Amino acid sequence: MTSISKIGAVAGAIAALLMANAANAAGKIAVITPYLSQPGTQFYVEAFQEEAKTNGWDVNVIDTKGDVAAAISRIEDVSTQKVDAIVINVDPAQVAAGLETAKSDGIPVFGMDAGASPLLVTNVTSNGYAMAADTAAYTANRINGKGNVVMFVFDAFPPVQARGVIADAIFKNNPDIKVVERVTPDVSDGGIADSRAKMEAILTAHPEKGSISAVWAAWDQPALGALQAIEAAGRQDEGIVITGIDANPQARDAIAKGSNFEASMAQDFKGIGRATADAVKRHLAGEKIKQSVIYVPTKLVTSANAKE
Repeated sequence: MTSISKIGAVAGAIAALLMANAANAAGKIAVITPYLSQPGTQFYVEAFQEEAKTNGWDVNVIDTKGDVAAAISRIEDVSTQKVDAIVINVDPAQVAAGLETAKSDGIPVFGMDAGASPLLVTNVTSNGYAMAADTAAYTANRINGKGNVVMFVFDAFPPVQARGVIADAIFKNNPDIKVVERVTPDVSDGGIADSRAKMEAILTAHPEKGSISAVWAAWDQPALGALQAIEAAGRQDEGIVITGIDANPQARDAIAKGSNFEASMAQDFKGIGRATADAVKRHLAGEKIKQSVIYVPTKLVTSANAKE
């Protein structure tokens, strides 16, 4: 190797070491979410924290307990405190004022199952369109393209809102399927209790056997609440098909038991947390992340694989 080559190799090694040290030297990361009561959020926040430890980061997890407006002020607070990066799990459009503050302060912001925005470096999430297509198609096929469907949605949160859009399109493509109720539950306590109450009211309004063919839920908590309502009403033998999204442990148990809750989509929550941490590390090391959205793979869970 020539002297010039040796010098180049040494310079390259030093540059790589400096980039790695820059990522690890960035010690203060704030994670802000109003949704820490949701199991999925808990899983990817925990995974993010685990990765943060390996990078030597000091992570401050801030839960605004369902208060989206409070998330704005907390983003502004940590921006003023000059953290090295902010990770959000909330609709970027709803906290744009806070994101503008972070931008003006030169603080990079990352979405962890949030929504795409030019104010974010990137958003790491599952492909909500694909998940909704799989579960809505499963529902339509199970009821043979005919019957009344109840939908549980949450349009205030972009990743979940996108699921409802796709499910709507699939059900509308089946002329003999009618969406009789499109429900947005209260999620302040996680969503199960209010979903159960709302499903109980729907069952009361549709008392005839066979009057409800399926329940499609944009995530598992409403599906579990609907299952509780159906079983409490003694209508579990009517063949009402329930699907959800997330495949959290409680949902997997219900699916494995062969209940009305038949299918859900397994998101890799820990994978989302790890991928978000990786995106933060790469950005802080000087890499330009080109993807505005980074998708983590998912899979359909039924009684055939619920125990895996």
